[in-house]
Amino acid sequence: MNDIITDRSIMSALGRQLTVAVAKQSVAASNLANLDTPNYRTRDVSFDEALNQVLPGGEKLAVTQRGHLTGQPNVASGELEDAEGLPTRRDGNNVQLDRELLHMNRAAGDFTAAQTALSAKFRLVRYAINESK
Repeated sequence: MNDIITDRSIMSALGRQLTVAVAKQSVAASNLANLDTPNYRTRDVSFDEALNQVLPGGEKLAVTQRGHLTGQPNVASGELEDAEGLPTRRDGNNVQLDRELLHMNRAAGDFTAAQTALSAKFRLVRYAINESK
């Protein structure tokens, strides 16, 4: 197998990481905004979809058994899934403040990591340009 990591693939992966992090933060913020909305159901970005976005060449996860998830939700178009297994309050809402704040912080960390890597990449390019003068 001849897997070569190119600048283009690195930039593409970092761009996808930024996009997924922003989508996760947006979903957590939406959940928090609906903390007191009766019958609101907590939404999540599908892990399968986030993984599918990172796979090279637009490959999709293989479904080998009938019970496997297909990864249908699409982060970019806003198609999300309901979070499973959360306790529901008497008003029908299942948003948990601590859970959403944790998700926002994790997404912020993912975004910051990708941003730091992009910044370092651009510093290298700028250094190469300046040294060639």
